Amino acid sequence: MKVLVLTLLCVLMTVNEAKVLKRCELARDLKQHGLEGFRRYSLDNWVCMAYYVSKFNTKAVGPPNPDGSRDYGIFQISSRWWCSDGQGITTNGCKMNCKAFLNDNINDAIECAKRVVGAAIGMNNWELWRKHCKGRNLSSWTRGCNL
Repeated sequence: MKVLVLTLLCVLMTVNEAKVLKRCELARDLKQHGLEGFRRYSLDNWVCMAYYVSKFNTKAVGPPNPDGSRDYGIFQISSRWWCSDGQGITTNGCKMNCKAFLNDNINDAIECAKRVVGAAIGMNNWELWRKHCKGRNLSSWTRGCNL
């Protein structure tokens, strides 16, 4: 009986594990969804940002922010401004539940990220993009991806 319970527990944990995308896999997905040159940001910017905010983890949920909001998914989209998690004040700019950003199909996350970048300050919405990617040579992020 113990073995059966442990086996079932392991299976459930595996099903719930996050998918961590490979760099080139993400780059291909982003290019396919029109992010190359979107709002004048190269694909390298998008891949660099996704790495620093989530390490390409599709199910990443950040710790609580000072205002109580959280950041969700591969792009760490804020529940304060862009999605609703039912946990506080939100403007829900993408008109989505934050859980939509926590699965292996990143289409919803991409569509919302386009809205975020379409806002006044563009990719500056992501502090880690400003710190690690902005103004740098980012060509290595898509090098060798055969895009």
